[in-house]
Amino acid sequence: MRRLRRYALWLAALSLGLMASVPVVGCAVSAPTWRGDRGPHFDGERFVTPDAPPRVGGFDLGGFSAFFRWQRERTPGAWPPYRDEPFGPRPPYEVPKGAMRVTFINHATTLIQLDGVNVLTDPIYSERASPVDFAGPSRVRPPGIRFEDLPRIDAVVLSHNHYDHMDAATLKRIGATWPKVRVFAGLGNKAFLESLGLVDVIELDWWDVRELEGITVRSVPNQHFSNRGLFDADGTLWSAWVLEGSNGRAYFGGDTGYGPHFAQVAERLGPMRLAVLPIGAFKPEWFMHPIHMSPKEAVQAAKDLKAALAVPMHFGTFPLADDGETEPVEVLEAALKENPAPFAVLGFGEGRDVGEVTP
Repeated sequence: MRRLRRYALWLAALSLGLMASVPVVGCAVSAPTWRGDRGPHFDGERFVTPDAPPRVGGFDLGGFSAFFRWQRERTPGAWPPYRDEPFGPRPPYEVPKGAMRVTFINHATTLIQLDGVNVLTDPIYSERASPVDFAGPSRVRPPGIRFEDLPRIDAVVLSHNHYDHMDAATLKRIGATWPKVRVFAGLGNKAFLESLGLVDVIELDWWDVRELEGITVRSVPNQHFSNRGLFDADGTLWSAWVLEGSNGRAYFGGDTGYGPHFAQVAERLGPMRLAVLPIGAFKPEWFMHPIHMSPKEAVQAAKDLKAALAVPMHFGTFPLADDGETEPVEVLEAALKENPAPFAVLGFGEGRDVGEVTP
């Protein structure tokens, strides 16, 4: 009965998802899932974020009526048609030891450079965030940095397996261009990533650490969910990431609702020199807040992380929810007037050197 109910819910999601522009929509062939011992955030079949607010519906097996309510009542903000824009300048080949730099490329794709190591986050260069190339959310602008202008990529960190964050075509291209690239993802994602031809895939549980050419890469908790198809709901782990070099830490939040995990990361690891935080796909808030925090919440998250610099992402590229193209940044700027925090909104393709953390 449970399997039949799941099948019915996901068939409904599949039929409506592309029209609804929700990034979780999948195809009939699900990705492999994690098999392991039960733990604080794994019940033997599915991962959970402990103490997270319940999802209001949509793709949660707890109910589907809220998703239909959203579709019935939605009032999407304005998104323009696709337009060409100039690419940003070629990023530096690398930065020296002690230095840190961030470049906003598009959506959740950023280039974080520290201590001579270059890391891409959730790279997507495809036209659509979708399992198919003829339907689904389509980009409104090109990536801010041409793929050919990227420096050597040493590592990729992936927050979860949704199509706008784990883009198969882009990952295949990265693997073909830099065969020695190391890819970090949450538990359960290795088999799918290796099926794309990636040969050095490391899957980590929350708080696990690996060394990478003198820096540490650490998976840390965030608040989201996972799936690529009909039968793999929450079968792989979602993660935020902390990159620690000789002179500070860079935090990449991936997709996440607001929760105590931000303060927990800072308490356990110390303040962040850089925090890259999502601000988009947050409306309607009654539906999205467990999985996508609002710009106002992102301001508080930056403070929880004790970030010296926060850079927003997950906006202005794909229409995924009801907020318009410019609305996340507008709401962020209004929130900062009431609750100041060290945010820098970068243009697409713009890079910024990250100052040192002062005691």
